[in-house]
Amino acid sequence: MKKIKAIADLIRADHGLMLGIAVVVGFIISAKGFFFHEKIIFSFLTAFFLEAGTFALNDYFDYEVDKKNKRFDRPLVRGDIKPETALAIYFITSPIGILFSIFVNKTCFLIALTNLIIATFYDVKFKEIKVIGNFYIAFIMAIPFVFGALAYSEEISKIIIFFAILAFLSGLGREIMKDIMDFYGDMERRTKSFPLYIGEKNSRYLSSLLFIFSSIIAFIPFFVEIDSSYYLNPLFFLFLCFSSFLFIYSSYLLIKGKEIATPRKLTLLAIFFGLIAFLAGMLRLNMCSCPSI
Repeated sequence: MKKIKAIADLIRADHGLMLGIAVVVGFIISAKGFFFHEKIIFSFLTAFFLEAGTFALNDYFDYEVDKKNKRFDRPLVRGDIKPETALAIYFITSPIGILFSIFVNKTCFLIALTNLIIATFYDVKFKEIKVIGNFYIAFIMAIPFVFGALAYSEEISKIIIFFAILAFLSGLGREIMKDIMDFYGDMERRTKSFPLYIGEKNSRYLSSLLFIFSSIIAFIPFFVEIDSSYYLNPLFFLFLCFSSFLFIYSSYLLIKGKEIATPRKLTLLAIFFGLIAFLAGMLRLNMCSCPSI
């Protein structure tokens, strides 16, 4: 059981599940309703396994700096998993993710392959330029909505683009917040991160600003008819309120100079409620029968 938990921590299984859900959300929004199709499963598994491999490789290359930062939330630092095991997990899960993408469609396969190449190249060559990594990880949090939409259709709707932008902004905020946790180890390693460029305090403000801004603009589809399923939809509004509250409260904790672990957990929960809000918007529509895709 301890080994299973360690592997789940290594691959960030909770992140993988949410990325998979984001893919499903993108598919459902594009289809204008839910119906069972094998492409939903293949798309979900693509996101989950590629995320697992990417994080395993990330921790493999971050092992030394994580030890200096005393990141005992990392299973490699705790000694629960050997670095070689993390590398093996990358080489197992990544090809599996690519394999599943082949069963979706050619466009999704190319997106999956491109993302894997970029992720691997970043971990191997550009780990010391964390600013680039921040934007890349934020992009990784945004692309599942687009991936899911393209799994169903060749067109990407305005609401999909809007939700992808929200995911990018909140993802960037979380990555900057994570860099604050790694500040001293990054300083010793001379890693180019936001806290080293603009300072820890300003990084807290920047991360908080991204959370607050994304929380405010998230309500636009409720008040402006970008997509009829979200316009004046009470379920969408309700879950979005939960999400926004958690983001804003996390921002308050950051600005007050509190420890980072709690805001990290709260913002992950906020993202989950955001995904539920996006799904809730579809409840206004009738369940649709499976068309050919």
